[in-house]
Amino acid sequence: MSVSSPSPSSMPDEPVSSVVNDEISQFGNLARNWWDPKGPMAPLHAMNPLRTSWIVRHLPTSLFQKDTPPTLLDIGCGAGLASERFATLGFSTLGVDASENGIQAAKAHMTRHPLPLHAAPLGYLCGTAEALLEEGRQFDVVSALEVIEHVRDPQTFMSLLAGLAKPGGHVAVSTMDRSLRSFLMAKLGAEYVLRLLPVGTHDWKKFIRPTELDSMARQAGLRLLDLKGLSYRPPRWQESHDTSINYIAIFQKD
Repeated sequence: MSVSSPSPSSMPDEPVSSVVNDEISQFGNLARNWWDPKGPMAPLHAMNPLRTSWIVRHLPTSLFQKDTPPTLLDIGCGAGLASERFATLGFSTLGVDASENGIQAAKAHMTRHPLPLHAAPLGYLCGTAEALLEEGRQFDVVSALEVIEHVRDPQTFMSLLAGLAKPGGHVAVSTMDRSLRSFLMAKLGAEYVLRLLPVGTHDWKKFIRPTELDSMARQAGLRLLDLKGLSYRPPRWQESHDTSINYIAIFQKD
C-alpha cells in the first residue's frame, strides 16, 4: 500500500524507492478479504464514504464542468475500495498499488460487481509511483488514503504526490496522528484489544502529526486548503475538529 520516490527536483540517477517490502507483503496477504465489510479492512469500509465525499466537497466545481471527467490517481489503492467509490463519484480513476495480490483482488471485485452505468472509467495498475513520475503522468487529483504512514520516507512521498498532480491540481492525504490517543486507541485498542485490525498493521512511530504533514507538503510545493479530523461516533464516522487519531487533509499545487 505504499509507494514513493525522491523529490523530482533532486532525483538521483538511481531513485531510491520508498516501497517497504514487508508492508506490501502484509497488505497483499489481506487482499482476499479486503472487500469483506466485517473483515480486517472493516475500519476502511466504514470510513470510505466519509473520506471520499470530503475530498469531493473540497474540489472546485469547475473540475466537473468539462467535457471529460476529471482524472484521479488513487495511489496505494490496495484492492480498490476508494478507487471504486471515486469512479462512481465521477472521476476517471487509476488505482495503483505495488501489491500484485491487491490489484488482482481489485480487478476481480470489479468483474464480479460491475460499476453502475453512470460511473466514470476505472483502471488498475500494479506498479510504483516512481514509474508514473518517470512517464510524466499527471492528474487533476492525487489521493493517498492511509498510505503515508507505511512509506519509507514521507517527505519524499509528499514530493512525489506533488509531482503527479497537474499545476493547480489537488492532493488529498489521510493518515494518523502520532499522539497518545492514537497509540492507545488505534494501535493498542484496535490491534491488540478489539482485534479490529491484524496485529502489526501500523507502526505508531511512523504516524505523522498534522503540523508535520503541513510542513512536508509546503516543502513539496503544496498549499494546505483544509484539514479535519475523522472521528468514530457510533454508529458512523464523522468529520470533526479532533485530529488526534485519524485526519484528512487536502492541498493544492502552486
